[in-house]
Amino acid sequence: MTTRPNNRHAVYAACVDIIAVVLFVAIGRRNHDESTAIDGIATVAAPFLIALAIAWITSRAWRTPGSWRTSVIVWLITVFGGLELRHFVFDRGTATPFVIVATLVLGALIVGGRYVLNLRLRH
Repeated sequence: MTTRPNNRHAVYAACVDIIAVVLFVAIGRRNHDESTAIDGIATVAAPFLIALAIAWITSRAWRTPGSWRTSVIVWLITVFGGLELRHFVFDRGTATPFVIVATLVLGALIVGGRYVLNLRLRH
């Protein structure tokens, strides 16, 4: 039984996911000529980071962090949970272009980042 590599993989996958959300927000704020100060990034990232935590808990992502299925579930819950929290709890906009960009960019960063991580951990 080899639990240590899975634990390490889960920690790395969590880091990839968090970095993906923060990078998405930082790039978005920069592209819209908004401050990239920590407080501004944290405010915008908060609903997506909360949704990411929910995604990890509901999918039990630590059990199979390298699985394609887990990556997609984490991505979808993070995006749509984050958008719902952003709209209903944080009272922020969720215009259609933002929904499309958030879905595509977070998909590329979360699923793509985990794919690269899986390749690196296999070698």
